[in-house]
Amino acid sequence: MAGRATLNPVAIDDTRWEHGNVFLDASRSVRLHYIDCPPLKPAIGAVLLIHGFPQTSYQFRHVITPLSDAGYRVIAPDYRGAGESSHPKTGFDKITIANDLHTLVYSVLGIKDKIHVIGQDIGGMIAHAYALHHASDTKSVMWGECPLPGADPYESGFKHSPGMWHFTFQQQLDLPEALVYGREKIYLKHFYDRLCVNPAGITSRDLEHYATSFAMPGAMRCGFELYRAFPQDAEDNLRWLKENGKSGVPAAALDGDGSLLLEVAEAQTRQFYEQWEVVTVQRSGHWTAEENPEDFVKKVLRFLQKHD
Repeated sequence: MAGRATLNPVAIDDTRWEHGNVFLDASRSVRLHYIDCPPLKPAIGAVLLIHGFPQTSYQFRHVITPLSDAGYRVIAPDYRGAGESSHPKTGFDKITIANDLHTLVYSVLGIKDKIHVIGQDIGGMIAHAYALHHASDTKSVMWGECPLPGADPYESGFKHSPGMWHFTFQQQLDLPEALVYGREKIYLKHFYDRLCVNPAGITSRDLEHYATSFAMPGAMRCGFELYRAFPQDAEDNLRWLKENGKSGVPAAALDGDGSLLLEVAEAQTRQFYEQWEVVTVQRSGHWTAEENPEDFVKKVLRFLQKHD
């Protein structure tokens, strides 16, 4: 169709990407891998991109450079337990992971100013925790494609809906690891296919990348631990809301217009934030930055520029 942007995969421009690895603890059990992409001109700000599960920083491969081209320093880490980062035994509650990323941004990379924080899926839960617990260092937060533990939509029954069956399965101890071992690609592809609108967003090559990553020793265990931490995350979120009230950080729910999770976006964002809006990525399901990266960048920049 003339004049219509393609949703087919595009080449990845990683020419300005700088990769790094850093240990965050004295015992050297928590090592984070990250991508740091500087803009061509002096930065107007910094953006932290937080991936979901079952994904890694590779999730943002099509949007890192375009966001940087708009003037932002873009940081895309693999959080603990994912991608090229280490697979520690503990620390999968979302506050701990948010603290890891705060340390990376301010202590390791030396950023001094407030940053924009963007997360999808599990990364949305982490972005939310970051905004609540590091509000003084957060310029804005965009989070979505996740039902938030502790929020009314999640606790009122969404967590037990048929589409969320994996929430219960992945919280079981040991069994998911045993059943998925050696079948990682089959398991991951089920989610990529079931939750997408544009299947070209995650190609067979991308599937191989993710399957190889999650076949690494400890990788699936760490992914399941993210879900086993949901009861603690729910307690943490409700405690923060009770003690502090709604957050003053400007927030946007960021979801695909064809995603099941769009139905909980407004209610849970309104519950935790004073200033909020819902931003949708067009012609996209759950995997927004991969299914329609052009519209993802467009919508993200529109929101960021309101709050620079």
